[in-house]
Amino acid sequence: MITHTSYAVEPWALRERGLHLDVLPQSESVFALSNGHVGWRGNLDEGEPHGLPGSYLNGVHEVHPLPYAEAGYGYPESGQTVINVTNGKIIRLLVDDEPFDLRYGLLRSHERVLDLRAGLLTRTCEWTSPAGTTVRVRSRRLVSFTQRAIAAVAYEVEAVGAPARIVVQSELVANEQLPDHDGDPRAAVVLESPLEAEEHFAKDGRLRLVHRTRRSGLRVGAAADHVVSGPEPTTTESEATDDLARLTVATVLAPGERLRVEKFVSYGWSGTRSLPAVSDQVDAALAAATSVGWSGLVAEQRAYLDDFWARSDVEVDGDEKIQQAVRFALFHVLQAGARAEQRAIPAKGLTGSGYDGHAFWDTETFVLPLLTYTSPGAVAEALRWRQNTLPAARDRAVQLGLRGAAFPWRTIEGSEGSAYWPAGTAAFHVNADIADAVVRYTSATGDERFERDTGVELLVETARLWRSLGHHDHHGTFHIDGVTGPDEYSAVADDNTYTNLMARANLRAAADAVERHPLRGEELGVDEEESTAWRDAAEAMYVPYNHELRVHEQHAGFTRYQRWDFAATRPDQYPLLLHFPYFDLYRKQVIKQADLVLAMCTCSTFFDAEHKARNFAYYEPLTVRDSSLSACCQAVIAAEAGHLRLAYDYLHEAALMDLEDLEHNTRDGLHIASLAGAWMALVAGFGGMRHHGARIDFAPRLPEQFGRLAFTLELRGRRLRVEIGRAEATYTLLNGDPLTVHHHDVPLTLDADKPHTRTVPLLEPRPAPDQPLHRRPNHLDAPES
Repeated sequence: MITHTSYAVEPWALRERGLHLDVLPQSESVFALSNGHVGWRGNLDEGEPHGLPGSYLNGVHEVHPLPYAEAGYGYPESGQTVINVTNGKIIRLLVDDEPFDLRYGLLRSHERVLDLRAGLLTRTCEWTSPAGTTVRVRSRRLVSFTQRAIAAVAYEVEAVGAPARIVVQSELVANEQLPDHDGDPRAAVVLESPLEAEEHFAKDGRLRLVHRTRRSGLRVGAAADHVVSGPEPTTTESEATDDLARLTVATVLAPGERLRVEKFVSYGWSGTRSLPAVSDQVDAALAAATSVGWSGLVAEQRAYLDDFWARSDVEVDGDEKIQQAVRFALFHVLQAGARAEQRAIPAKGLTGSGYDGHAFWDTETFVLPLLTYTSPGAVAEALRWRQNTLPAARDRAVQLGLRGAAFPWRTIEGSEGSAYWPAGTAAFHVNADIADAVVRYTSATGDERFERDTGVELLVETARLWRSLGHHDHHGTFHIDGVTGPDEYSAVADDNTYTNLMARANLRAAADAVERHPLRGEELGVDEEESTAWRDAAEAMYVPYNHELRVHEQHAGFTRYQRWDFAATRPDQYPLLLHFPYFDLYRKQVIKQADLVLAMCTCSTFFDAEHKARNFAYYEPLTVRDSSLSACCQAVIAAEAGHLRLAYDYLHEAALMDLEDLEHNTRDGLHIASLAGAWMALVAGFGGMRHHGARIDFAPRLPEQFGRLAFTLELRGRRLRVEIGRAEATYTLLNGDPLTVHHHDVPLTLDADKPHTRTVPLLEPRPAPDQPLHRRPNHLDAPES
């Protein structure tokens, strides 16, 4: 995207000059607005042309059957897919009876700007109709962080050079036609007309539509109200049918005169509330929004984001693209989780329908770490959603013959939404990923009430799963067999190192938690025998290791597999999953995404520095990064192992995944985990941040491309600023009680507003590891030969 000539690199905005239909679907994703509850793709105001229309409500989905050629026990019978709910964005314009359609007439100028500080998408353009009438159009759009049910548009038309007869049609539209499925398994299932009409209303500029999904039985309401200002006479007329509610505004503009329409849209949904209750809900939300008006919503949005950037901004000197990209990333991750409020954070956020709108382990492993240290309240809400889905996870465990909870590989509402697939069905590590997020959040915040009410239950039920899934052999060693780790090119393997280490931490954390909260443990039926069994399993956990190669194995026996023939694999055959059978991938040494390398990120203290370096050197030539989840992890370990240039290249890949459409599917929505991974690569990679229990470490080192890196973290009610230069790092506690941090293993006790500066030790250079042929990261100034 930003390599396209129409995109500019700026520190606080994403700006598009001109309108280029070849990147329109991608632009709709990058210009999407959301608050975690309501999501609007960055479609043009008039609705057409479009790549993928998209208006989403977090949790609103439809179910569909999952067909199998041959039935099998435990196969999920139905899937879930996000649906395009009522579109409130649309404002159509007719100029002297000519539809304002940018494919026709003469587009004299067109610019869109996503302002990351204001939280507004602004569009300005000048267009001459085929009949020769010229108008200027300016629109500003927001999805409110402060009023979570509200989105709004301010739309203005000005006549240029000659009078113009103007008609504006502001609409609510349900059951829009969507593009056909393109065959990519990562795209969404297309369901035609998923909404059944229940109510329509239009009067005096007020519009309302209420629908219900056909199978999942969710009731969805959308309402709109308007403030219209224009020259006399300006007339308005309202009408509504089952799938369309419309306000029509008509006037004649003299040159220089303007017609302005402010549109406020509210959304609500429920699986239990009645039709009158949902109607009242959206009307009430609308009343709250119109009471403050457009200017009030804009001011609230700016104040919210001023507070967010004060505690979250990352400053990068020396690379303008990365500076823009990391702020773009922070903004979109905030949009994905800010007001999700006990709903999932999907892999695409609410920017598109890719992956059917499902949430995966991406949330806990990539997204929640960023939010833990910048917007911790959003993390608590995301984990409470997991707690709310425990009944479905317990049922799934029973179905699989296990104890505790088996959280789904992919889901919207808590039940397993994936058809049987070895790489997903056996990916039990999602349980430990959830437990890891619980431990990180409670360590970073000290939120004892959350731990007692939510964390303990999640830790207990996930620990029970590991104890029943694994077993002690005749030597007493604990094994977890037949699982899939993060690498989806290996499936149903024994003793996946990532899974075993994460399960070990999960078991220990559960035992510690019930010891701290014995009454809560009793409520959950935990006795001393059970917690002792967890500790025994953790202490006896097997971690496969090849003594000849002196590297940890991704899973038992992995290093004896035949290596993938990279020399015979053409560049156009990536991603491999679209060109080779999984059977062939599963039995070869080829890695889709960081697995053992990710384990060195999440379980850092288990590995010493030499093993990290050797492991990274071994697995790097096998990792093809056919997943957007890989580059950020590789950046972190590359930086720790001393490969700063390589880490820098992986940072670029993670940060620019969508802005440069590196996987050619940004059209389906943004890669929220990769965006969060850009923060991870900077803070955990070049900042060297590691947080284990009460201890927080930094081992900063910058690549030669950076002159300075600075970031802010929230820790137990304190705000810590870290500023890293070429030769020294400065730590400043901005508020709160004293805090001890470690700088390259040396403890520093920080008092508020008393900066501590320390020298960054020199780094011993290491030979750079190889990557698979055709799969080196994109070198910005050294193209692959």
